[in-house]
Amino acid sequence: MRRQLLMTAIVIISTCSFTLADEGPSNTVSGGGTPEPRPLPEWTVKIRSDHPRLFFNRETWPAVRERALGPERQWYKRFQSKVARLESELAGQEMPAARDLGPQAAWSAFLFLMTEEPRYLELAKKCLDTSLRYYEQCFEERKSVNWYSTSRVHAVLAWDWLYNHLTDDQRRSTMSRLIHVIDNVIRARPAIYRENMSGYNTGFYGVRNCLWFIGCTAFETGIELERVNEWLIWGYDENLRMLEHRRRACGDDGGGASATLGYIFGAYPWAEQNFFYTWLSSTGENIAGDWPHSAMLANYVLWNWIEAEPVPLEFGYGDTPHTRNTLPTNQLYTHMANIRHLFGQAAPKAGALARYLQQKVPQQSYAETWFIYPFLLTQAESSPEPFRPINLPNGRHFETMGQVFMRSGTGTNDTYCLFSCGGALSQHRHYDALNFVIYYRGFLALDSGTRYEEFVNGEHLANYYAQTVAHNCVLIHQPGEPPARYWGGTVVGNHGGQHRQLGSVVKAFETNRDFVYVAGDATACYRHGVVRREGLPDLPEKCELVTRQIVFLLPHHFVIFDRVEATDATYRKDWLIHTAHRPVLDGRVLRADHNQGRMYSRTLLPEDATLTAVGGPGKEFWAAGKNWEIVAEGLTEENLALMGQWRVEVTPTAPRKTDLFLHVIQVGDRTLEAMDGIELLQGSQSYGVRLNAVDRAWEILFRTTGPLGGHIRRSGAEAIDRSLATTVQPQSDI
Repeated sequence: MRRQLLMTAIVIISTCSFTLADEGPSNTVSGGGTPEPRPLPEWTVKIRSDHPRLFFNRETWPAVRERALGPERQWYKRFQSKVARLESELAGQEMPAARDLGPQAAWSAFLFLMTEEPRYLELAKKCLDTSLRYYEQCFEERKSVNWYSTSRVHAVLAWDWLYNHLTDDQRRSTMSRLIHVIDNVIRARPAIYRENMSGYNTGFYGVRNCLWFIGCTAFETGIELERVNEWLIWGYDENLRMLEHRRRACGDDGGGASATLGYIFGAYPWAEQNFFYTWLSSTGENIAGDWPHSAMLANYVLWNWIEAEPVPLEFGYGDTPHTRNTLPTNQLYTHMANIRHLFGQAAPKAGALARYLQQKVPQQSYAETWFIYPFLLTQAESSPEPFRPINLPNGRHFETMGQVFMRSGTGTNDTYCLFSCGGALSQHRHYDALNFVIYYRGFLALDSGTRYEEFVNGEHLANYYAQTVAHNCVLIHQPGEPPARYWGGTVVGNHGGQHRQLGSVVKAFETNRDFVYVAGDATACYRHGVVRREGLPDLPEKCELVTRQIVFLLPHHFVIFDRVEATDATYRKDWLIHTAHRPVLDGRVLRADHNQGRMYSRTLLPEDATLTAVGGPGKEFWAAGKNWEIVAEGLTEENLALMGQWRVEVTPTAPRKTDLFLHVIQVGDRTLEAMDGIELLQGSQSYGVRLNAVDRAWEILFRTTGPLGGHIRRSGAEAIDRSLATTVQPQSDI
């Protein structure tokens, strides 16, 4: 009967609109006011008719139960203890005060299936009712339930897992209430403050993420038929959009929907993994292998990893708080385990790398957010043996993520550098094209500013932290230029920065065992067209050209050459480098220390440059005529140092439309007393340096006009004498 109904029923559902990424299903109707009928898609016949359907089903349950009692017994006992404490806490309370117990409902339901003890069934039902009353109360008070959908999805899981043990009235009542509280939030106008409506091109872990889970498990139960069918279809379509968006974002290198690691190594992978798991459990089809980009997260972890003691660090890209710059690893053990299970056969090399990284992360335990994962990992142990990456290139270009990583090795005494250019993602990205971050036993040239306590420090976030002035970039100051907007606050001015997050282009890239070279053009990020100003003359574009070429001479030297052309010679230019502590200036050389590392930077061009240190009390985050202070309560001196409270501005003395900036940076430990010998070289249409390193001499020349390019020469054994690359060296896979 069910299949017959599926093939013949015409359901009245909403016409879904997808013109904006954050739009969800709506009740748009035709001009006559009658909703347009739409048949169920053919794929809906695949959804099984029985329950449970979410994460496991009748056939897979024995294997899930076996893992809970076997390899993951300690994990099972952990949640058994949590449920016991909850049971004691709620004992004697017929109707506990409303609060969110969605996860606890799922824990209790799982324990009931494991033990068949009625007390767990009653506890799960009590948790569901308590949660539903809380969700309803939140809506009445127009308050957000939670930024994440996780707890509400767990309430749905509890309903699905208990389906066969609820009366028909209990099923209908509970599911109808769940649907109504979600529907009310989605339709609320104005939208409820801090209720996350994110869609396919973000993290997709807000309230609308619930629609797939509800649609999938309530499908063909006869409960809220129209709404359930609508949500099932919308959820399916939105998940496929998410997978396609993330596949494009990953390219052939790896990555995800944002280059800010707290997101991509944290909550972002949940949406993909949950869809893979629930599609498999509800239809019997394993589609993970069709989306191998998800497994390539392991490669992105590998290249963002800065080896340090006692824990690994990261570069601090994008909306990272900069309080510690520790690699966010809390979820990585679980993410790598899921990759091993889901992709061990479909993407064996990525699965092997995930196994290596899983063994390497400091937290050797699963994250509790989705407690069900460990019980599902039936294929994890059959994944390939760990792949320990050796003989990796010294540079890696993640094209779609807009990043080039450079490093001399993967140890605690190696040099690490991140260069930002290109890319297709603006999510949590700053106005930072051509920025570089350098780490050697400390953060020597760093990203400055913070997202710490963003609801208090939002003006800092928008006016300093996200702006070009907070990064190691070039500024072009045009009087009266409009601000570059950013979330979290009202931007009141522009401190010579960029106006577009996207638009920069990597023009050349090559990596070999001796050096890494990259060239980028960020002109399009500065250009903003003619600005119409009421009662004032139009404001023309301020920038004709901004390019940067970097040669990383392994293991300790960087040669950086910038061409900058303004539309007006009077527009001041500043070349910026940010440091953790107050830099020491000696003529045209700066020295800066952090932890056990030391950096020297020497300015060779412009020859009339003035070096100015900006920072210290009252000037830590100076931009657009104001210090964008933060509430620093709870922060240590080291936390503040990692926010970079000093910068050096390299500024031409004479006004010119075109300026060339040439710098040599050398890193070492705190015993490094001076830079190696450096000499400025000049040709007919080139500038460069002669660098006398410890064991050999280098000469690097850059063209000053025309296409980006140059020449590199090294004397001694294994001499080098050739042009710098003018194309992008292809890279893919691991």
